[in-house]
Amino acid sequence: MAHVIDQKLTEQKILEQKITEQNVNEQRFSHNAQSASPTETLTLEQERALFKQNRFIAMPLAGTLVWAFIGLTAPFVSELVITWMLYIGTGAIFYLGAGLSYLTGERFFAKDKVITSFDRLFFVGLIMSLMVFAIALPVAAIDHTTVPLSIGILAGLMWMPLSWAIQHWVGYFHTISRTVLIVAAWYLFPDARVEAISSVIVAVYVVSLYALEQRYKTL
Repeated sequence: MAHVIDQKLTEQKILEQKITEQNVNEQRFSHNAQSASPTETLTLEQERALFKQNRFIAMPLAGTLVWAFIGLTAPFVSELVITWMLYIGTGAIFYLGAGLSYLTGERFFAKDKVITSFDRLFFVGLIMSLMVFAIALPVAAIDHTTVPLSIGILAGLMWMPLSWAIQHWVGYFHTISRTVLIVAAWYLFPDARVEAISSVIVAVYVVSLYALEQRYKTL
């Protein structure tokens, strides 16, 4: 009789141990699921579909405001001031866009924002464009009138990968038309290059903003 009781107690302890181990494993699984990135279980096409839901107007809106300000101010300041305005103004577009993103609903740095591979691609494209400054700066040291030409073009290069990512023509249009029209303005208006290039960029931005908003409405 005592042997039977001891055997049952042993079996009960083994069962309790298994239940405890099962509960621990379930807790670990739950914790790992909560701490994992939401995109880890998504396919690349699902990530793209999620990325395409963004509005994408905060950055171009910031660019429009900065270039409009530069173009309107240029006739009234010295060439040195214009040069610094170009460097500082274009560098501030990202920060201004980040601030505007909370007004447009994009919220760049929100804690609950899901970061996809295509978001990372966009920022890689942004960094790639900034690397062109390595060419623009030495050329500007030789001829400062090239600053609006080089900065105006390099700042528009990031639109190409964006267009591929969202499968829409707007990015291709923006980069190509912006590049061609900036070069044309630089040659056609030698005495008002900053004003002409700024006008071109603002006009391209306006068309792009309209296209992006129409795309967003049809989602």
